[in-house]
Amino acid sequence: MMLPVLRRTWVPCGVTPPLAVRARSHEKVSGIGALIVSPRRRQLTLALALYPRQNIRGPQVRRFLQHLGRHVRGPVVLVWDRGLTHKHRVVTAWLVAHRRWHLAWLPPYAPELNPVELLWGYLKYARLANLAPDSVEEICRHVRRERRRLGRHPSLLRSFFRHSGSCLFTSNIGHYLGRSQ
Repeated sequence: MMLPVLRRTWVPCGVTPPLAVRARSHEKVSGIGALIVSPRRRQLTLALALYPRQNIRGPQVRRFLQHLGRHVRGPVVLVWDRGLTHKHRVVTAWLVAHRRWHLAWLPPYAPELNPVELLWGYLKYARLANLAPDSVEEICRHVRRERRRLGRHPSLLRSFFRHSGSCLFTSNIGHYLGRSQ
């Protein structure tokens, strides 16, 4: 959303920092993200897709999966929360047609187990806190810059997995692929 997430900042004691906000506060940028772990867990990659002024529905998720499919080889295990967009008929039909994609569902109402939710929280509440953008394009520019920065810090990307319970799922990926790890 265009409204900034307000966090503490450094200012002289007793002085309220000014934060100019535009009136069009209901505009937004929606995003889809994936943390891609290589089969031997040596490499971690972040994929993001941004949709200015849109809500994410099934067609956007399917397009994101198609894009990932062109860049990721071999079997894929999606560790997903139980969001409605993940269960959309367009998405389920696409997954049925593409057998190399396997699903591992996170428990309901457990965003703390989802490393991508931790990533979004980090971006929103740490890196982009107190940002008062003038346009959705400015939000997109800042998110893309942060995505590039995260790409240069794989240890930070790994920390999102470490601080979630997803190690339970990633350690059992061989089960989904029909082989032992």
